[in-house]
Amino acid sequence: MTSSSDRSPAVDVPAPKSYEIRTYGCQMNVHDSERLSGLLEDAGYVRAPEDSDGDADVVVFNTCAVRENADNRLYGNLGRLAPRKASRPGMQIAVGGCLAQKDRDTIVKKAPWVDVVFGTHNIGKLPVLLERARVQEEAQVEIAESLEAFPSTLPTRRESAYAAWVSISVGCNNTCTFCIVPALRGKEKDRRPGDVLAEVEALVAEGVSEITLLGQNVNAYGSDIGDREAFSKLLRACGNIEGLERVRFTSPHPRDFTDDVIEAMAETPNVMPQLHMPLQSGSDTVLKAMRRSYRQERYLGIIEKVRAAIPHAAITTDIIVGFPGETEEDFEQTLHVVREARFAQAFTFQYSKRPGTPAATMEDQIPKKVVQARYERLVALQEEISWEENKKQVGRTLELMVAEGEGRKDGATHRLSGRAPDNRLVHFTKPEQEVRPGDMVTVEVTYAAPHHLLAEGAVLGVRRTRAGDAWARRNAREQETKQNGVLLGLPKIGVPEPLPVAASGCDCD
Repeated sequence: MTSSSDRSPAVDVPAPKSYEIRTYGCQMNVHDSERLSGLLEDAGYVRAPEDSDGDADVVVFNTCAVRENADNRLYGNLGRLAPRKASRPGMQIAVGGCLAQKDRDTIVKKAPWVDVVFGTHNIGKLPVLLERARVQEEAQVEIAESLEAFPSTLPTRRESAYAAWVSISVGCNNTCTFCIVPALRGKEKDRRPGDVLAEVEALVAEGVSEITLLGQNVNAYGSDIGDREAFSKLLRACGNIEGLERVRFTSPHPRDFTDDVIEAMAETPNVMPQLHMPLQSGSDTVLKAMRRSYRQERYLGIIEKVRAAIPHAAITTDIIVGFPGETEEDFEQTLHVVREARFAQAFTFQYSKRPGTPAATMEDQIPKKVVQARYERLVALQEEISWEENKKQVGRTLELMVAEGEGRKDGATHRLSGRAPDNRLVHFTKPEQEVRPGDMVTVEVTYAAPHHLLAEGAVLGVRRTRAGDAWARRNAREQETKQNGVLLGLPKIGVPEPLPVAASGCDCD
């Protein structure tokens, strides 16, 4: 019999360090943050609760350099964390993304309490840099000039159990005068089609039923591997993957949007009838100044072909108001394209200088008052068109993918929310039968608002899916982990939004 004196003393196991990631900018950054989460969790960190607000052991800023005041926003947030870090020995702050790639050493000079600065090409180094900063007790700044490894090879903590981003390329070969992204993300580099399809198949095996193919200029895919029809072939190949119900992609460029892509969209059943096609301006003069390699006629021609091949397609766009030198006549041309194209939605924003871009030093910068007035006119026109286009959906029977977190008033109205095939948001009456995010419901649209639809009648059908099963398993697993005392914040689970609002997005397509 062992005496109490022979027993080994109890060892206190330190709690795992928690992390929080704050993401700014485009879908590329959102997907990069999923990889940063995967890297940190692979290194033993756990996700802090959503309401931690800087109380995590590691706070990571994944930055965007597109907006004129991006740096002010970053340094303001860093400043608010400085006293908290001073009072918490061991807390670390890391800054990555496009602004880190651009500003490099400036960040540590302006905010010396930052521990790690890393760029867009070496996100995989974050855990190593954090540990090095901890051991050496000094800031680590490491900015790679070119891609070290394709990001898809890194661990990923996906925000949704049933819908996923799949990156098919990184970088961009365009030289738009308002965009700094190519300088920060580098030249376009494509993944091999087999690698992309292998990732999609693995995701489907895990329960994912919707994927969004992601690239800075997604339909230029193939230029790096010498196949001009590679993107349309990739869409068709996705159509052969059993269990993959929905395929989307963002964002294409009108220059590279070819007829074979339209044919693949129309002929591949699981490619959704949705297209986000950045316009930026309807004026040929402004498009030339932007170095956009298409003109109004070409753009409207693409829209016409898409509508002929896919009559129910919902087409959305990006528009810049007040680009340097834009005249009233130029702006009227933009309004003309908006009226002709009948966009379901437009992400409109006022031009602001992007430091480091040619447009920032152009003459004839438009006065703020003029830009604001034009912006308001454009928004009013697009709101009218969006509402009219949504009214055409009333009476249609649609199959929705159930989402979570997309209907802010769902609890009060006893509704649930989902996405139609064309990605319109639909709020519907909660059925008696249990439905989970990822499941499919069939509804009839009864009412239209400019930015959403309502299905106020009884749900016509419920289809439980493998994607819903995947959500249930993940939700149960994380609830159990949370109850056991590990601080894992529940992620916002839902179909990835088609595009962030322009004010915080990349706006570079």
